[in-house]
Amino acid sequence: MKTCFIFNPCSGKNRRDPWLATAIPAFIERHRLDATLVFTEAPGHATALARLAIAEGCERIVAVGGDGTLNEVAQAVAGTSAVFALVPCGSGNGLALHLGIPVNPSRALELLVAGRSHVRTIDTGEVAGKSFFNAMGLGFDAEISRRFNQLTRRGLPAYFRTGIAAFRDHKPEQVTIISETRRVEMETFLLAVTNSDQYGNNARIAPGARVDDGQLDLIAVRPTGLLGAVALAARLFSGGFDLSKNVVRLGGKRFVIQRNAPGIFHTDGETHEGPARLEVVVRPANLRVSVPAQAPGWKNRSSGSINHEHPHHQMETV
Repeated sequence: MKTCFIFNPCSGKNRRDPWLATAIPAFIERHRLDATLVFTEAPGHATALARLAIAEGCERIVAVGGDGTLNEVAQAVAGTSAVFALVPCGSGNGLALHLGIPVNPSRALELLVAGRSHVRTIDTGEVAGKSFFNAMGLGFDAEISRRFNQLTRRGLPAYFRTGIAAFRDHKPEQVTIISETRRVEMETFLLAVTNSDQYGNNARIAPGARVDDGQLDLIAVRPTGLLGAVALAARLFSGGFDLSKNVVRLGGKRFVIQRNAPGIFHTDGETHEGPARLEVVVRPANLRVSVPAQAPGWKNRSSGSINHEHPHHQMETV
């Protein structure tokens, strides 16, 4: 399988310890792969490199980087016959964890050897012309992403420190949420639309969500005090986040989010300025992904038979 590795030298782990830049060529030679390694040079470059690789006949495109690199490469691969693969080198790695891809880069590389992975087709999302593959969000969610992207040192401790500072400054906003079956008007502290079940680091904001069910999950969090926020943060890791009385969960193929004014939103952790009205849609079965042959998240699933229901979609609370 003709393969192109797209390496982001500015991703967290790669910036701190760029050993993969030499390990990948050695891996290619050791396994006699028909593969090339290219390096990104600026934001957006990974998308251009991936499109060029596909045009040159590459059948598998491997993103070597964090969530931003994942997003840029997957943008080019989505909707094509090429296979997307991931060697996660970021701080959260939410989609990798959801799919069972090892967050250890060496182990993730080994999945690229013949017979150690399968190809599965997953959904993707789109909002305001921007694609996302794990999650998008606004409010507190987007503000944390904006601040987090300015840090030189990342990781879970840095994320919590950033979150505490953002919590003190953030002001809730009034939104109207319209799905195919519901209309909800509420004041929100945080609003996310997810494809997978988590942000990263096993922080599960949408327990039970799946990337192959043909729909997205919207999570909206009402304003809460500091103690309430701490309790919700604990639920992210212990389970039952969406069962809190302060959380509204909706499932669907399309959402319209109307806020009072334009503002920022994020896609897979990258922030953008956006209009007051945001339309979020699912792109079903839009990306072919290489996942471990024995990935826990894919047990007892077949690519031809997908159950589009899970119990949380019957538990909308307003």
